[in-house]
Amino acid sequence: MSDVPAPAAPLKLFNSLTRQLEEFQPVHTGEARVYSCGPTVYNYPHIGNMRAYVFADILGRTLSFKGYKLTHVINITDVGHLTDDADAGEDKMEKMARTEAKSIWDIAQHYTQAYWEDIKALNIRQPARWTIATEYVPQMIQFAERIADKHCYELDSGLYFDVSTVENYGRLGGIKSELAIEMRQLVRRLGDISHDGTDAFSIKMRIYEEVENFVELLVRLKNESAAKDKYQDFIDLWKSTPSPDNNEFNDKFSETLAEVKKFLESAKAEARIEEVKGKRNEEDFAIWRKTPPGEKRQMEWDSPWGKGAPGWHLECSVMSGEVLGFPFDIHTGGIDHREIHHPSEIAQNQAFCCAGGLDLPANSGARVWMHNNFLVERSGKMSKSSGEFLRLQLLIDKGYHPLAYRMMCLQAHYRSELEFSWDGLGAALTRLKRMLMAIEQLKARIPPPTGEGDHPQGGGGAPSVTHDGAPPPSAMFPLPVPGRKFTPFLERFESAVSDDLNTPVALTVFEEVLALKKVDPAEKLAALAAMDAVLGLGFLTLERAELRLRPKGVETETAEIEATLAARKAARADKDFARSDALRDELSAKGVEVMDGDPLGWEWKL
Repeated sequence: MSDVPAPAAPLKLFNSLTRQLEEFQPVHTGEARVYSCGPTVYNYPHIGNMRAYVFADILGRTLSFKGYKLTHVINITDVGHLTDDADAGEDKMEKMARTEAKSIWDIAQHYTQAYWEDIKALNIRQPARWTIATEYVPQMIQFAERIADKHCYELDSGLYFDVSTVENYGRLGGIKSELAIEMRQLVRRLGDISHDGTDAFSIKMRIYEEVENFVELLVRLKNESAAKDKYQDFIDLWKSTPSPDNNEFNDKFSETLAEVKKFLESAKAEARIEEVKGKRNEEDFAIWRKTPPGEKRQMEWDSPWGKGAPGWHLECSVMSGEVLGFPFDIHTGGIDHREIHHPSEIAQNQAFCCAGGLDLPANSGARVWMHNNFLVERSGKMSKSSGEFLRLQLLIDKGYHPLAYRMMCLQAHYRSELEFSWDGLGAALTRLKRMLMAIEQLKARIPPPTGEGDHPQGGGGAPSVTHDGAPPPSAMFPLPVPGRKFTPFLERFESAVSDDLNTPVALTVFEEVLALKKVDPAEKLAALAAMDAVLGLGFLTLERAELRLRPKGVETETAEIEATLAARKAARADKDFARSDALRDELSAKGVEVMDGDPLGWEWKL
């Protein structure tokens, strides 16, 4: 919590379930309980994955800044996540264990540790609890037993959840989910009509009415969809079809119906739903997957439905409810979870809580569902299936500090697509350097404390350690409460982050304070520290030398570079330009670029 007075602007967050910006109203007064879908630890996370945790960290920091007692939970999925999010394929953990010829437990430990290292490198705060899926299997079985009679059915492959037993399945997914469900149902209905034995014209009339109703749905919803052009083409095709009272109806209808079926089958194929013999509804999903006869998995447990493993969707429902209780405040995740994983979680939560429809958001298990948008990388190297993909370590190997990527994320709103490029990352690093240099210059103007009382602490109850055991910045650099001159800036900053975490605007306010002249330097630094408590760029403890990373393969030591630069500077002062040029060439041969006249004063880079 910051040392400034409690901000007054209400916190407004975009709820994916209602598609509205809503004022945050905690379930428990003064508390904020947040659950974030964590990684499946079968491989290294790519930087697109890590954007979700930067976003969740900003949310958590904002809630703390607003004065809420935060309980943040992130899970680790070490079992049950199949190679297709929609319950198809094989277990990702089992597949990687086989590929690397290691035990599944070793795979989980290795990639969990790698993920935690990325979390630390991006200055993401530790959650209150890491929940490990395999540690909650008994609770998962109990959860499934409680909902099985009314909401599930058993097949040879496992226990499946019947989505028709709860209200509003798929609402979270919005237009795309609603259309996908309606399209699949229409395909089924058209098939039923075609085989019911009635006369040809009656069949055509019923098909016409079904498709007409579907087209009306498209017209109503298409403007919310990114694929609206494709839908419009289909709408135009249908509108050009003669109605049944037109003499040309019979001639044109067969041709149009073929296009209708082609469009619907294409949409069905895009829906990523596994075809399982015996499923009552195509959207039904496994909450317990049985081990096939004659096989033995590395991870399997006994259950009332046979030996097997829990489904991915079940895991998050159980862990969030166990630790936070239903309903809790906020559930976060990437936008890719919005269409299958999170709607399935919601259905389970409704069943477990005996809750009604989603017109009351708390019936979903959480009052607010929040999703960050994709990080887009045009070369196609973001996906793990591409082999060499963009992970944080690759950025480090190329000489970019991880906080440059955090800055890159903050420069875009979390609900906007963010396009990754090396130029963009370089620009974010430059912005980070400019800020850090200004703060270092500000620190140099503040006299060191000579004793207690030199800089009275605001708040009075600052913790002696942070969430991860390190001393807080205020303990290392005592600061006063910012004076009234900073109040308008702090209020604007607070308004920005309270407006659905508008970090791009918050960053500009931060820079405005950096540029202020003729103000008390200690108070200025205190105002910046209060803002950075939300931004999480670590300016009070970050050192300039830390931002200069040595790219992989470069052997030259920093001390050697600095010594050569000092010798070159002396040569230039003596007007010995031949020696100066020779030293520059020497550095260049070692992969060091000398930056004469750099406005940042950085002087060199690798």
